[in-house]
Amino acid sequence: MELRTYALDLELKDPFRISHSSRNVQPTLIVELKHGEFTGYGEAAATSYYGMSTKEMSRQVEKVIPVLSENIHKTPEEIWQITAPYFKDNSFAQCALDIAVHDLYGKTKSMPLYKIWGLELINLPVSNYTIGLGSVEEMVQKMTNFPWPLYKIKLGTNEDVQIVKELRKHTNAAFRVDANCAWTAEETIKNAVLLKDLNVEFLEQPLPKDDFDGMKKVFKESVLPVIADESCIAEADVRKCAGYFHAINIKLTKCGGLTPARRMIAEAKSLGLKVMVGCMTESTVGISAIAHLLPLLDYVDMDGALLLKNDIAEGVKLKDGKVHFPERNGTGAKLIKFT
Repeated sequence: MELRTYALDLELKDPFRISHSSRNVQPTLIVELKHGEFTGYGEAAATSYYGMSTKEMSRQVEKVIPVLSENIHKTPEEIWQITAPYFKDNSFAQCALDIAVHDLYGKTKSMPLYKIWGLELINLPVSNYTIGLGSVEEMVQKMTNFPWPLYKIKLGTNEDVQIVKELRKHTNAAFRVDANCAWTAEETIKNAVLLKDLNVEFLEQPLPKDDFDGMKKVFKESVLPVIADESCIAEADVRKCAGYFHAINIKLTKCGGLTPARRMIAEAKSLGLKVMVGCMTESTVGISAIAHLLPLLDYVDMDGALLLKNDIAEGVKLKDGKVHFPERNGTGAKLIKFT
């Protein structure tokens, strides 16, 4: 068995702004895991907001090489459990390794992941395309440059409803709104009434992540569904969201990979919560992993690779709002270049 890590800076097509940050480049870590004739690839974007760096992720992954080598013939779920003690403070690094292990496992079994899990590619949700914060003119230009049936609009200003009104003049596409913790409960309830008339589908994380008192009020009074993002990081958070949100948004990097994500999906459904899986700004390596969960999801946000100036991989692709799977095993991802 051989493991290598690659720390890369992925250049974005446009500056990406949300309510608390802005960036032009997305650092990411690629894990390459070889065993016999097969190679698996995993990825996790290094997000400064969560205190992650590619250097630290690489260090954490490399620490598990001895125990990984001893257990490489086991299932991804077994390997995740065995290596979990090494990743107590770094779910991002754990995610990159878990995806690589899954990819390798699928290749050794000569099957794509969704088939290993007993799933079929039917009734798949459409992914949104994200429009980051900017001037109205900039946001309209992004929509014009990238026609899409469903947009996620990043908000968090004093003029949020007006921004959506202006954007609505330029497209008939459905909208989703992500306030990134910037609103109060009262604002959310008021804004929801106005945004529903503008064909907004749901509101993602409108309140600060720990404001469950406010979310209880929003849950009862909002005319639009509310989706937990920052309030639902790990498995232990799923149950906390029941009765406060209508759905949860799972990020593979935050929870530690595909293995815990599948458990979170099952628990959420048992609690009557709908499920969304979101992305950071990964290349097609990370996006391809998300795609195999699609048959289990109500919503998905897997546009990360579309936001890149230059992708580094081939694999599952989005085109005209639809997902296209390659005829390859594992996740279907294949590195093509480093830029």
